[in-house]
Amino acid sequence: MNACVLYSGGKDSSLMAVMLQRMGIRPELVTANFGVHESWKPALKSAESLGFPHRVLRLDGEVLEDAAKTVIHDGFPNNGINMIHRAVIEAVADEYDIVADGTRRDDRTPKLSRDEIRSLEDRKGVEYINLNGLGYKTINRLSSMLFTLKKEESSIDNSSDYEVEIRCLMDEMGYESGSFFPVHFQTRVTGWRQSQSGGC
Repeated sequence: MNACVLYSGGKDSSLMAVMLQRMGIRPELVTANFGVHESWKPALKSAESLGFPHRVLRLDGEVLEDAAKTVIHDGFPNNGINMIHRAVIEAVADEYDIVADGTRRDDRTPKLSRDEIRSLEDRKGVEYINLNGLGYKTINRLSSMLFTLKKEESSIDNSSDYEVEIRCLMDEMGYESGSFFPVHFQTRVTGWRQSQSGGC
């Protein structure tokens, strides 16, 4: 079975990749890109540091444009980010038997509803896996046991999240994207903890 993990380079999606590998499923780590900014580069570095194969999934810029317009209309990013997440999942579900991501129990966005997951699995004949049963504390504990981590304020240079290209496009459109997206910190995976080196 071929499997992918939607990959940002962060601890959540990295943990999902390790869990699949420990179950005997070697996933390809996939980062979506719309051609506005090379936002996939931090995720590639994280994937390489863990020894997982990485792929950049090129998607139509129209999806990004629609997401940016939604963020501008709403005045906040949640619905726009979810639009992109759904489009990416639909795209990879045409190519992989198992589609996974690092969304967890406490996430608000990006996240599929239970009905959306059932629909995806029925329509596409895939298995969809996430970290929905795990909370923030558990993921922090497990990821700090497995990975070396770097926590820093999110920017276009250190993040592979969906928001990077939305922000770049909004800035190109003449909107100050910083007024729509709150300042936040992210934790990026930089390698294995010494005791876990090569530990898949």
